[in-house]
Amino acid sequence: MHEETAQSAIDTFISAFNASEDNYVTGLLSQALTSDVVFWGPLGRSEGIEAVERFVLDIRRHPAGAGTMVRCSAVDMPDEWARYQWVFTTPDGGPRLAGTDVVHLRRSLIDQIIVFAGEIGPSAS
Repeated sequence: MHEETAQSAIDTFISAFNASEDNYVTGLLSQALTSDVVFWGPLGRSEGIEAVERFVLDIRRHPAGAGTMVRCSAVDMPDEWARYQWVFTTPDGGPRLAGTDVVHLRRSLIDQIIVFAGEIGPSAS
């Protein structure tokens, strides 16, 4: 698997966090994830696009307001797994969450996601 393929799937996954409306989230996730994706998130293991969709929608509905998720590193793909860093920032410099995701791809789609969230803090000015 090439880094460009991984980057495309990852960037499509991230775009779901930034969709203009909630009803676009599923379509974007379907373009990036296998239907049987395994998601290892902050609350444990879950499976399927619907589980990832719930996580994305929860982030999108942050109490501080709709935020922005961006990939803030290159995609590193040392073997079958790819990793990248991301940051989520809420409006007006509100809470910021940063972390690293590790993903596994099958047929150019993400079939496993492991989320490692980092510190929550104010945005850098």
